[in-house]
Amino acid sequence: MSKKYRSVFSPSTAQERKENFESYWEFTQRHGGELFEDDKDLAVKRERLKYFKDNPVKLRKPLVDPEAFYRNYIEVQDDPATLDRMTLMMTCMYKFARHEWVGIKGAWDVVPDMANSHTIEDKISRVHLAEEFCHVRLFDEILRTFGLNKVEWVPLSPWKEKVYEQFPKLPGFLMDTPAFVTELMGVTFYCHLHALFDDILADEPEVLERVKALLDEITIDEMAHVGQRRNFIGPIGIKISEALVSPFYKMFFNDMPEFDHLFDVQQMIKDGQEFDFNNVPEHMIERSWIPSYCKI
Repeated sequence: MSKKYRSVFSPSTAQERKENFESYWEFTQRHGGELFEDDKDLAVKRERLKYFKDNPVKLRKPLVDPEAFYRNYIEVQDDPATLDRMTLMMTCMYKFARHEWVGIKGAWDVVPDMANSHTIEDKISRVHLAEEFCHVRLFDEILRTFGLNKVEWVPLSPWKEKVYEQFPKLPGFLMDTPAFVTELMGVTFYCHLHALFDDILADEPEVLERVKALLDEITIDEMAHVGQRRNFIGPIGIKISEALVSPFYKMFFNDMPEFDHLFDVQQMIKDGQEFDFNNVPEHMIERSWIPSYCKI
């Protein structure tokens, strides 16, 4: 099969990146619709979530021990080896989404609101953060699909909260490369999580279809975010980004005891280093956005 896309680490010129910011801004206005600043929400995303909530899907066979999730989802209390894979999968999802939530909470108060956004980059950043808040709601809905209705989104430790609060205040030359790698790590995780759904939910076809649909909504946005964050990075920064993939992935995933029981972290690192959009399903490509310099 002939490839349609180049590596996300492909070179780009300053002019190409400028044109791609304009292209992304046009895309994101169509994709998310009106921004509801006070609610940290977007019109199209709100309607999509409403559809899922109005048409709920539940497990045929309820969880045997929901308390195992609640006991471990914030901090692991049990030996992960003693927990079933479905519980591990859900605590892992929560922890990943929780980090996202903490990060965007800190950034929301730093990034100018739309009324005070005077550049395309600032406007994009505001909508980008609203999309991330929508993703937390979608993750919450995934957990509710498993019958977990008492999930609380709680802060991280004070020092981690402080790190997330300070990160958006860094100058671009320090922030842009780790921000890009973090988005790439999200897409890598979601692709592997998608495959894990197939494995763990083989006997729950309705729930499998629903959680895949919910995860697709998140992944489609995150793919576009990978391209958008790539746009901030020039020739030197993109080489630094490549070098950061392995240590960043290891540092982040090592913080979650569930990971080694569910995923092949070395394969995830390899997939991040080689990411080029070619293995993404076409129905997701059609709804996402890819920089022109990543297209063949």
